Parts: sequence; structure tokens; C-alpha cells
Amino acid sequence: MAALETEIQSIKNRFGIIGNAQLLNHAVRVAMQVAPTDMSVLITGESGSGKESFSKIIHQLSPRKHGQFIAINCGSIPEGTIDSELFGHEKGSFTGAHEARKGYFEVTNGGTIFLDEIGEMPLATQARLLRVLENGEFIKVGSSKVLKTDVRVVGATNVNLLNKVDQGKFREDLYYRLSTVPIFVPALRERGKDIELLFRKFASDFSEKYKVKPIALTDDAKEVLIKYRFPGNIRQLKNIVEQISVLSPDQKEINAPTLVSYLPKESTLPALYSGPTSPENISEREILYKVLFEMRKDLNDLKKLVLESLGNPAQAAQILKDNAALFEGLRHEDTRPQNSEVVLNINPTRTEETQPEEEEDFQDVSHVTEDDSLSIVKKEKELIMRALRKNNNKRKHAARDLGISERTLYRKIKEYELEE
Repeated sequence: MAALETEIQSIKNRFGIIGNAQLLNHAVRVAMQVAPTDMSVLITGESGSGKESFSKIIHQLSPRKHGQFIAINCGSIPEGTIDSELFGHEKGSFTGAHEARKGYFEVTNGGTIFLDEIGEMPLATQARLLRVLENGEFIKVGSSKVLKTDVRVVGATNVNLLNKVDQGKFREDLYYRLSTVPIFVPALRERGKDIELLFRKFASDFSEKYKVKPIALTDDAKEVLIKYRFPGNIRQLKNIVEQISVLSPDQKEINAPTLVSYLPKESTLPALYSGPTSPENISEREILYKVLFEMRKDLNDLKKLVLESLGNPAQAAQILKDNAALFEGLRHEDTRPQNSEVVLNINPTRTEETQPEEEEDFQDVSHVTEDDSLSIVKKEKELIMRALRKNNNKRKHAARDLGISERTLYRKIKEYELEE
């Protein structure tokens, strides 16, 4: 055990990894163990947590260490050119292709490719990557010739790829092919005293760079530092230390109030959802809650209108006419509990025999009272049925209206036995 710990510390020193947190040491140990193999590796962790360092460990401790190592950020390459960048292209294969070009998989033959932000890779490119991983084959853009390559792929992501799979944004077979060995890099806030060690290292580096005295922290400032969440992880900590080194060069020790003045204010407001607001990133549960709350609000508005009109039937009829849109969505739904009472007659001057057939729908909604049934399963099933009816059972369009992936809709249809 002592020998293993010594080896881990040696590796950390070699690659500039600072800290002794248990999760960090575990990640280094896994990288050491998988490095001599040719297995694909998926490194996960928040942005700024140092995932690229682990890809370098894997390459440098492998038999491929004398081969080329290339790090590629998949999120920074436009979708229209990523295939050309990775696999190359032939002359004239597209506008601007004035000459043939070798891609990274051809150039790095015998080495290692690190694909950062692999969750941003387009689906078509994912299919090409899967072929490389399975049999080492690829085809240049604009060519029909199959080429061979011997490249080790290390992927990294700061998002949950299984969620991407569920949304239809990432291939399931590629996910399991990539994550043969997963490595989790902990966030800075999960590393305890490592934050203080990193602060001292950065303070020393910037002291030498800017020719100033190295800054130090008082005990109360250390407590503030360790309790801060650091959403930007190591990158954010490094920026903060650089700011303090430059802007407070005459202060020998930084106390808590001074440190707090450099830390971005953290929001304490509760939020249902804190990620990107694009529709594909919103979960089914959040969509369903939003729809339920809106339905509840509509029902409350309806009840209020009905109660306000009890003393004046003529005014009630006019209110219903003016607010027809509110009743439109409830027209064909029976929202009455079994013990509900009639609270309003739309037109009391007409008898049931003389009531025109076209007004029967409004007669039904005149009995509406608030439905307290908010069963998530029941409402979800109803929403799916309504979306399918609206789109003539075209699941692609129904899924789009519901804001979920087709894959999820198929699963829900099977779960609720809605297949015809």
C-alpha cells in the first residue's frame, strides 16, 4: 500500500497535480492502471476540474508514449467541418477543399487522441467515430476508400451522457464503447484542504511572474476559501489568486473580508432548473409540472369567473362569451367531481327543449368546479394522448409538441399501453 501511495504521489508530481483528496487519488490510480492497455476511457467531471491532465497521464504511461498526442475540443469545431478535421477530406469534396487533407485520426496513427466535450459531437460524426473504435476503419470526406488507423481514444465530458442518450443526442452504443473504463475527476469543492494547497501554489507562481510578494491567507480567510463552492473549479481559483496578487501586492496576509470582496457572489435563490434553457435540456418532470401549474391556474380563473357571475345571469353569459378561449381547452373534458353542483346556467331564459345543439358544449362547462386531482401519471398519460390525437398519431411531431425526444415518447407509449 505504501508503495502504491508513493507511486501515485510521484505521478502527481510529474504531471503537476496538486492535492491529496481521496477521490483525486482514486482517479490517478485508475488512470495509472488503465494506461498500459488499449482500452477506451471516458473522463467525466465539471468544466475546469483538470480532466485533460488525466488524458496525458494515460498517454505518457502507455506503450504509445512515443507516438503523437492530440487534444481536440469537439465543442469548438463547427458541425460542418468536424468530419474533415477528424477524418480528412479529398480535393474538391466540398467548397474550399482545394487540396486533400489528412485528418487527426490519420496523423495520430500509433498515438492518442483526446476528445474533450465529446457530448457536443454531431450524431453523424459519432457514427464515424464508432467505426474507428470497433475496427479501426474510417473514410475521408469525399472518398470511398476505407483507411486503417491505430489510435487510442480518450473522451471527456462535463455533461451527463446518459441524459444525452435519452434525449437522442448521443448514440447509446458509442457511450458504452467509450466508457469501457470511466474516470471521475472530482470538483474543487469536493477536495477539502486541497483548495488551500492549490491557493499557495498559484500564489507562489504569480509572485514569481509579477515580481511581488507571495500572498498568504489568515485563518478566517482559509475557512471562507474552503467553504466557497467554486463553480469554475481550478480555473476560477487560479484567476482569483492572480487578481489578488496583482491588485493587493502590498498586503502580506489576506483576511476574510478582503478575500470575500474578490469572490463572485453566489445566488441563494432556489431554482427548479439551473441549466441551459434550450427545450432539449429540460426534463420531462419539469415540463409536466409547468403544464400542471398552468392548468391549475386556468381552473382557478374559471372558478373565480363563475362565482363572480352568480348574482347576474346576463353578465355571466357575457363573461363566458368574452372568455371563450379560457373555456376552449376544457370544452371536451369532464372536470366535474361526482358530487359537483351546477353553479351556473348559461342562458336561464331558454328551456332545455329549446336549447340549440351547438350550445351543448357551453352547457357542459357551466358545471365546472376545480379538479383537485393532480396525479402526475394520469396527467402525463392525458398529455401524451392529446399530443398524439393532435398530430394524427405522428410520433415525431407529438414528441416535438411535448418537448421530449422520440425515444422517450416511444417508451412512454409502451409504458401506458397506448399503442393501437
